[in-house]
Amino acid sequence: MTGFSLSRRDLMTGGLSIAGLSIAGLTACSPRKDAKSGDLSNLTLRVATYRGNPESFFTEAGVAEPPYKLARSQFAGGNLIVEAINARALDFGGMSEIPPIFVAGHPGNQVRIVGVLRGDVNNQVVLLPKGSPVKDFSQLKGKRIGYVKATTSHYILLRLLEKAGLAWSDITPVALSPQDGLAAFQSGALDAWVIYGVIVYQAREAGARVLTTAQGILSGNYLIAASKDALDDPARLAAIGDYVRRYRKVFDWINADGVRWARVRAQATGIKQAYYEQEFRERSTASILEPISDAAIASQQAVADTFAAAKIIPARVEVKPLWDDRLTSYLK
Repeated sequence: MTGFSLSRRDLMTGGLSIAGLSIAGLTACSPRKDAKSGDLSNLTLRVATYRGNPESFFTEAGVAEPPYKLARSQFAGGNLIVEAINARALDFGGMSEIPPIFVAGHPGNQVRIVGVLRGDVNNQVVLLPKGSPVKDFSQLKGKRIGYVKATTSHYILLRLLEKAGLAWSDITPVALSPQDGLAAFQSGALDAWVIYGVIVYQAREAGARVLTTAQGILSGNYLIAASKDALDDPARLAAIGDYVRRYRKVFDWINADGVRWARVRAQATGIKQAYYEQEFRERSTASILEPISDAAIASQQAVADTFAAAKIIPARVEVKPLWDDRLTSYLK
């Protein structure tokens, strides 16, 4: 792995790593420098996705097949997508504001943020076990709190500690993957758990209680990113632009009917449809794919500064060089 790849010890692991991917298969479709932007039929766009992610549902949303080939690879976390982009194994992928912070300023970094997905923050919460007497976060002083390292979960925990006037040393932080965190939470090994996604509704059904959501903590900005090499290739840039236009149509389809979206997502993942329906009903906002903006850059800078102050990254970084406006015309 290259010198700017993310440390697996310092970042979340979720069951999939670059070593587990067929890098030979991915890099076999590396950018074609001789491709003509007018003809994309021989081009393969290498796209990251997550299990049950919206971009896996082009067909269901009535989005036509693109004029280029798509090679989708499933990842367990945004940190791994950043790593794959920097390994030149991916052209495009999505993540939270956090993973790119860890490569900001690194020589040779390939990650370029090209758009912002405005999304839900109510599915990112602090959970308490059934019967917990805790009413305020400050009451968790000295308690065992689970979180997912170098993710929005980690950031939420840092901010809540700050708001409560507590230091990292005032709690017993327990870094766990989401699935390991669920097992620990259900066994009574955690006094609280900062977690996100549909797993929240699974825990709530079993009796867990939400202490607080991420409203007022997270910006609601989730990022889409491309590799610099791909953006520098006119044909690949055109393909990525076309792809994000199609991706936007999927969100229009999702926003129009939450029950339909929950049904197809449940069929794809094997997770109960009721969880997805509840997540949709309780979401803080509809999902909207937007161009980059000064406000979005400032939001990520504030997140980076929080991680620097907590010594999660060794020094303050400037995030603005990560941002690239070459997809603005496609996202307007």
